[in-house]
Amino acid sequence: MGLLSDPNRRRALTNLLTRLNTPLCIVCYLAGVAWFMGLAFEPFTLRTYMSENAMGSTMVEERFLAGERALVTAREFAAQKKKMGGMPVDWLVKAMQARGLEVFTQSFSRTLPFPDENKERYMVHGTNVYGILRAPRAPRTEALVLSAPCTPGSSNNQAVGLLLGLAQYFRGQMYWAKDIIFLVNEHDLIGMQAWLEGYHHTNTTGMSWTPLEGRGGSIQAALSLELSSDIITSLDLVLEGLNGQLPNLDLANLFYAFCQKIGVLCTIQGKLQRNDWDSAAGYSQAVQTMLLMVLKQASGRPWGDHGLFLRYHIEAASIRGINSFRQYKTDLTTVGKLLEGMFRKLNNLLERLHQSYFFYLLPSLSRFVSIGYYMPAFGLLAAILLLRALDLWVQLGSPAPGTEDGLVDGEQVRPTPFGPGVLSVLTPLIISHLTGVALYTLPIMAQQTAVEHFPVSETEAVVLTAIAIYTAGLALPHNTHSPCPSVRVLSGEGTEEGWRVLKLIAIFYMAVLLGCTALINFSLGFILALTLVPVAAFITPHVPRVLSALVMVLLSPGSTLLFSIFVYQELQEAPITLLEGWNLFLSVISQGILDHNLYGSLVYPLISLLVYPCWLLLWNILFWK
Repeated sequence: MGLLSDPNRRRALTNLLTRLNTPLCIVCYLAGVAWFMGLAFEPFTLRTYMSENAMGSTMVEERFLAGERALVTAREFAAQKKKMGGMPVDWLVKAMQARGLEVFTQSFSRTLPFPDENKERYMVHGTNVYGILRAPRAPRTEALVLSAPCTPGSSNNQAVGLLLGLAQYFRGQMYWAKDIIFLVNEHDLIGMQAWLEGYHHTNTTGMSWTPLEGRGGSIQAALSLELSSDIITSLDLVLEGLNGQLPNLDLANLFYAFCQKIGVLCTIQGKLQRNDWDSAAGYSQAVQTMLLMVLKQASGRPWGDHGLFLRYHIEAASIRGINSFRQYKTDLTTVGKLLEGMFRKLNNLLERLHQSYFFYLLPSLSRFVSIGYYMPAFGLLAAILLLRALDLWVQLGSPAPGTEDGLVDGEQVRPTPFGPGVLSVLTPLIISHLTGVALYTLPIMAQQTAVEHFPVSETEAVVLTAIAIYTAGLALPHNTHSPCPSVRVLSGEGTEEGWRVLKLIAIFYMAVLLGCTALINFSLGFILALTLVPVAAFITPHVPRVLSALVMVLLSPGSTLLFSIFVYQELQEAPITLLEGWNLFLSVISQGILDHNLYGSLVYPLISLLVYPCWLLLWNILFWK
């Protein structure tokens, strides 16, 4: 405290931090990136372990042997689906009733804000079918869910067949202490959203659905099954849910433990497990796996039907069967045994999964990075904003060069009653956020007008309107400065204090924004910090404007999304051309808007209402007059 209370020492410390500000910022940025990349290195990761005592042992005997019967059922389901041209509701009801379940249906409908051209739907009508196996040894206050989406075409028929096979097998067992709900939902996430809203008596998305006639207990965990082949080479675990939520790590540990026990080849992000962690190839694969998880989590969209369960505090994951070129083969009997073992262990739970981690990254299924390990990488990037804020604060508090006792070149300096000026800060703040509001509201509101005046579809109108508003924000520097001299004196425009005050506010704004985002969705906050922090740190009106403007555009939120698409495709080992990347970019924008309106994804409003206006403030500083 003596160091800070002594004016001379405080001034010396301030001068030191100001003089070394730029080198410290560069070191912090490089250290943050290096820290993050080092997280995939084995010595910096932890080995996964089971925290829940009730699931600590996999010593159960799996007896499911009806894999061939499940295949026959899957073929019958496929034939009925083809005959009906959609989900065979009556056939499913009879099939579940024949297996001794209490069977119920739920009808739902939803009109999308604009057509979903990826799945060719606009007016969505469907029916969910679910059967409940009542627990014979408990008061029926808790439940588990096994779901299989009914998708168009020949995909996922095997999942429905295996679901019905497991329902028949589970019906003959007497050790169940929880209700087990077997759900076949139509129209993937829309049907799942309708069923979850009906089950929990909520309606947060404006969807129309009929009330559920039958309910089980409080849902403790859920698994979504996706199989599209009779022969499976590996099982892939999908964890990323809505708004970057992840299930309790013990659920992933349970899946990995039973895969190891039964001998099933398991993957995460489609990547196989490697043992040569100390080699360059092993580290490279761990980095790719972790980066894929970061990109998928940052998107904020649910990557499977399980993703909507997480918003109701239900631990859920999706298991996808992959049939690839690998020689290793697995049949439905083995997959059924794995699911049987997982449900038997979940059946033993005395309370909700809570003892393990909810915030983590997975470089592999056997290794994880906890929040205490990856948050310092973000903290190093956020420290740059604090260092720049300190530098600006010192500059604002120091007298202008060449001034002494209020004199400049022998003339008296008139004090300004408003300091650096209120209007110089309020004007860009208000206009930038109004632009963000327009970016959030106008694409959907103006789609009909755009369709009437331009030869585009509704989806194209929404996406192109969003891009047009986003691009129009670049004209803000020409509109945020008043030509009136008296107003310019009042607002402080044209002075060094004006842009410094605005930049100080923008830096604090960005620090709070990125910090809150990283606490909710670390991946999204970290990616935004990688691109926005350098801009916020080094942008001034005195840098070369053309080159700096080009750099700012390349580091803007829209360009970050475009680059992320190319990086994701490269990590998936499916590179795309520039034209394909642009088309995928347009598709991602439309899906982001749809995900917000249909499921409540927060990424689009976050970018349009907060991140983009913050970037516009920095853009306004660059062109400060």
